[in-house]
Amino acid sequence: MPDNRTMVKRTREEAQATRESLLAAALQVFRERGVAHTRLVDVAERAGVTRGAIYWHFRDKAELFQAVCEHGTLPVEALLAEASQSIQRDPLATVRQLALMALIQLAQHADTQAMFDVIFHKCEFTEELAPVVAKNDADRDACLSRVQQLFDQAVASGQLPPDTDTLLATHGLHAYMVGLMHEWVLSPQSYDLAACAGPLLDTYLSGLATRPPVCRPRTI
Repeated sequence: MPDNRTMVKRTREEAQATRESLLAAALQVFRERGVAHTRLVDVAERAGVTRGAIYWHFRDKAELFQAVCEHGTLPVEALLAEASQSIQRDPLATVRQLALMALIQLAQHADTQAMFDVIFHKCEFTEELAPVVAKNDADRDACLSRVQQLFDQAVASGQLPPDTDTLLATHGLHAYMVGLMHEWVLSPQSYDLAACAGPLLDTYLSGLATRPPVCRPRTI
């Protein structure tokens, strides 16, 4: 007869397996119907579990959607947080490598493509999802701050001119990355993103090093 520890372990494993199946089902249904038109019962049916099971794991649709987003978080985000906290020998190369990893992750993983498709094209950020929007905004701001820290290092090391506006450089890179991801997810057959990611990034970063946005004195 299994002891209590074995039974507890098995119960935890079963609960984790149910959670994973719910996240996978939610991603599928969100992509098919859109977030606004998806009900929790739809996800439960797709996962083959009871309605009670989904409420055991998720309080509401906003919490489920947030979990789906976090489940598909790019591993590069953790590396970016780590890189921005230390002095890099080649800050621009670090930025390039992290951005390259993000694009290749998108190009090579179907679940990541599905998640970005939902976020970009199948989601209306209604009042119901307000907590998710607030958290995503905070995460984005933190990510931008970390990239700017690396651009500041690039200025300090002479890789970028001393009058470079690193805030604008950061927002420019963010817009460039989001644009690439958004359009490629719409038409992934249009080109090989994994193969072209490096040259595409070099287009932005080379231009940044040659003709960066410069700090302008503020007018009163």
